[in-house]
Amino acid sequence: MTEKPREVDVAVVGASLAAAATSKRLVDAGLEAVVIERKKLPRHKVCSGILSPRGHRFLLENFGPLPREVLHEPTSCRGVTFHFPSMRELSMDFHGGPTPHLHRKYSDHWAIQRSGVEVLDETSFLGLEDDGERVLVNLKRHGEPMQLRARWLIGADGPASSVVRAIYPDYPKQIPWFMVGQKFHPIEKCPLDPDYFHFWFHKDLGHYTWSHARDGRQIVGVGFDVGRNFHAAQQKVVDYLREKHDVHLGPAEDPEGCGENFGLSLINRYVFGKGNVAITGQAAGFLNMMAEGMSCAMHSGAIAGEAVVTASRSPKPLQAIYRQMIASEVRRCSDQWNPLMIAFRNPHEADFKAELAKLPLRDRLGIVREVLSFIRLYARFKWGRQILGQAITRMFRGGYDPKRWI
Repeated sequence: MTEKPREVDVAVVGASLAAAATSKRLVDAGLEAVVIERKKLPRHKVCSGILSPRGHRFLLENFGPLPREVLHEPTSCRGVTFHFPSMRELSMDFHGGPTPHLHRKYSDHWAIQRSGVEVLDETSFLGLEDDGERVLVNLKRHGEPMQLRARWLIGADGPASSVVRAIYPDYPKQIPWFMVGQKFHPIEKCPLDPDYFHFWFHKDLGHYTWSHARDGRQIVGVGFDVGRNFHAAQQKVVDYLREKHDVHLGPAEDPEGCGENFGLSLINRYVFGKGNVAITGQAAGFLNMMAEGMSCAMHSGAIAGEAVVTASRSPKPLQAIYRQMIASEVRRCSDQWNPLMIAFRNPHEADFKAELAKLPLRDRLGIVREVLSFIRLYARFKWGRQILGQAITRMFRGGYDPKRWI
């Protein structure tokens, strides 16, 4: 006889920071929620760990002071330094001071524990069936089949979301995908300021190139097109750092990488689920500029949780509630990528315009030209033209049309 599925109010897939934020709202409202995580906790997470001020505030307000064991060394980051091909650079401090350098293996687990939610780790999500009333969730736990029957399900399982694939099998083919990878290097000599996250606006190095100190080593990372050789792309950056910045590093250690759904927050192509299934965090497409996804993951996760709480007390369907509530986070996230917003307003938590204004006129004009040159690179691609088109539409027409959301 097949064991009867356990009944719960909400199943949350993925033990992420988005899931912790979601779970906090659900548990506080008295709903029975279960987080499903395929790995054994605490689990490793590919991430730089540099948190934004907004994300820091969220953690403090919702989970309390961060214990030392959830932080890397250096334990904090002052801000971001932009580097340009001309060797100009521009450092910007975060508003409100330094922010934590999270060790995602432990910070995510800490936040999940602080939420008070029940967790089923070493449990794989296999699929779902939504009959309009409840969602039957098919799982495998410790090699054995298992089922939950939930009133609602929230997918908080990252860019390659299994939940998204379960409800929209063709969706991954409809969006731009990139690869990001990083390697850790012993430091022989590194003049780069360890208090900052370093980013290069350099079209020859890749779409997204960064470096920063972590636990006595230097991370060198690169974002690139799917199909390109990661090791060659990363080595090109290492060689560039040696030649141009006098950065001397030892042989690479611990390479890691993953596919990323860059582009959704740029082209307003978010995916929020259907029926009784809601998608949140980076699975939904939230990603801040500089690829910091933690703060928008937590805020969107909290909104998803609030939407479920509201749906539990209202005759309105979850999707109608969630899509109305999430609109503010869509605007906030998408504005960060909008070059027109950056030029004429201040959508970030570090003041690019103020720091630029401190430079001599010649350097200011030079940096603007280099940023525009970097942006023009993307106009060669279909998705790049979509990004620029969406930026102009959003700037002048408020183009956040929910009809584009999936």
